[in-house]
Amino acid sequence: MLNKGGLEKVELEKVAEELKRILSEKRYIHSLGTMKKAKELAAVYGEDEEKAAFAGLIHDIAKEMSKEKILEYAKNHNIKMDQIEEKQLGLMHAKLGASIAKEKYNVDEEIQNAILYHTTGNIRMNRFAKIIYLADKLEENRNYPGIEELRELAKIDIDNAMIITIDFVLEKSIKLKRLIHPNAIELRNYILR
Repeated sequence: MLNKGGLEKVELEKVAEELKRILSEKRYIHSLGTMKKAKELAAVYGEDEEKAAFAGLIHDIAKEMSKEKILEYAKNHNIKMDQIEEKQLGLMHAKLGASIAKEKYNVDEEIQNAILYHTTGNIRMNRFAKIIYLADKLEENRNYPGIEELRELAKIDIDNAMIITIDFVLEKSIKLKRLIHPNAIELRNYILR
């Protein structure tokens, strides 16, 4: 459905209907919010708005897979888990989501990478991937202290918005006593340098 040039005959409404059938109502609403925010940020930064909307919509396509399905899909598609992902299997939804997006919708590498990096981040993120990362964290259904200011900052300074968002995610992980993936720390340090 997609080619290297971007969207080709993809009807977001049809994809949204597919997602509505496989995701919980809360995750589906989040996906719609991420789609909307991704399109908004893409417009600000001169990226392809429809491509960003599509990536935002499908970024969590594998989020609600059961542990068994995650392990089965990863094994069948030769998707490797690192030590952190083995302990926090939920992080695998990004790798699986990128694979499913390629397999099901034939998305290009830029969308695959944006989905792949939207959870932990990665120093290889380009501006498009940063837009999807921020859209996921700043969409209209999210609510936490400072989010309104961060939403505004994301429109004028994407890298500073990334740092503050990463800091928020790290702080939340620490409070919840979750493992912190080294990609997040590496990305934070990379942007700061």
